Amino acid sequence: MKKRTLGGIGAALVSVLVLSGCAGGAETASHDDALRLGTMTVPTSLDPIDAIGSGLPFFQAVYDTLLHRTPDGAYEPMLAEEWSYDDTQTVLTLTLRNDVTFDDGTAFDAAAAKANLDRFRDGGGPNAAYLAGIEVAVVDDTHVTLTLPQPDPGLLFSLSDSAGLMANPSKFDTDDALVTTPDGTGPFVLDSEETAIGTTWSYDRREDYWGDEPDFSTLTISVFDNENAMVNGLKTGQLDSALLQVADQQLAAEQDANLTLQDVLFDFQGVLLFDRDGVITPALADPKVRQALNYAIDRETLLQVVRDGRGEITSQVWGVDTQGYDEALDGYYGYDPDKAAELLEDAGYEDGFELVLPRLTTIVTDNIATALQTDLAAVGVTLTWADIDSATALQQIFVDKEFSGMVMNMGQSSDDWIVYTSLIAPGTFNFFGTSDDTVQELASEARALPTDESADLYTQMNEHIVEQAWFLPFYRMTYKLVTVAGIEAQPQSGMAVPSIYNYSLTD
Repeated sequence: MKKRTLGGIGAALVSVLVLSGCAGGAETASHDDALRLGTMTVPTSLDPIDAIGSGLPFFQAVYDTLLHRTPDGAYEPMLAEEWSYDDTQTVLTLTLRNDVTFDDGTAFDAAAAKANLDRFRDGGGPNAAYLAGIEVAVVDDTHVTLTLPQPDPGLLFSLSDSAGLMANPSKFDTDDALVTTPDGTGPFVLDSEETAIGTTWSYDRREDYWGDEPDFSTLTISVFDNENAMVNGLKTGQLDSALLQVADQQLAAEQDANLTLQDVLFDFQGVLLFDRDGVITPALADPKVRQALNYAIDRETLLQVVRDGRGEITSQVWGVDTQGYDEALDGYYGYDPDKAAELLEDAGYEDGFELVLPRLTTIVTDNIATALQTDLAAVGVTLTWADIDSATALQQIFVDKEFSGMVMNMGQSSDDWIVYTSLIAPGTFNFFGTSDDTVQELASEARALPTDESADLYTQMNEHIVEQAWFLPFYRMTYKLVTVAGIEAQPQSGMAVPSIYNYSLTD
């Protein structure tokens, strides 16, 4: 595995660890035109190759994407004014704006778009697979074509995400130039003098920005190592907005009438069962065993104990913003230890078996560890936690393949095909390559159809995955998007945190 790819998995894990109704009712107050955001996500660099997950706002400030993804997940023009597929769904043509320049005055054109797409595809970043196998060709200054080896229903999502970020190609030949000195076409420019890499990133509004002028003349994104500090910052006016994951800190923010809170459902917590072919733990090859594990977990109690009830129990990995989401599947596996024991007996494991999972204490807290051990022991399954060091965890889990699964917090994409490619298809989180005829047939059909015609196929795939118990989800976690008076923020479909474009002044 390439070093950058392994680093990408690490970035994804960091992102999901710290991130993946209104309170108060105070009158809206006036606010200056500075936007100050708090986060616990630290970007590894400002090079678009490294952009991922909840770190995207750092990049969106300085780099526009080819397509804009609206808060509800729809696609709108950005650097690409128009786009269309051919009849085979394998050639995408983009019509680009002709009035955009990079920070140094260089024109953005089709050659620049190709250079960025090629570099992202070949750069080995965490999301490089978004563009795998795609060939980019320049038609003229304002048109490029992307030729796909096979249809990819998630491509538009990718072009509105990290793969669509456009940087100045003149910086590509200088090693690590974009890591700390970004050069894009975005609404802000990095203020290097006010930026302290690793702590605070400061941006100034770009005066000659081609698009709508942001409400804010300055943008500051500050990194914290705990949510208590962010809540204090919100209460004292040092921050204008932050996403809170921890139940105690959400409660603290709710008690301040000057703060507004909105629910964000993005991450689910549960066990990703990698070893569905029984390579390490033979019992897991039997669907009845995996189903038994699902029936054995008391999700309601777990949610109450771990998160003070702040979330929604679920048995599916498809998120609420996807076409394949089925509310009925949230309660597919009710708590039924008798049913679990019966299934284990039917599968020939009436005496139980041992399941060894890695324990990263940043995810698996004491109450989660104890609850899962207790629930599984009640049906005869011995859950053994293997304490592993965070420095070697990625190697042990994803490269050496030492474990049959792990407890994770995973973001739920708003795009069904992204759900399929990231969790279901062979790859990073399906590294044993599990598949079956039903999954392959449904994926093949969905791949060939326009996105708006494939909802039923994704629903069928979701139902099949739940019935076959590919995963052991516990619940979707309710996060809180907090803003101060005078600032409005819209949650972003497909992201834990809002896009930069989703913030505005209310007065």
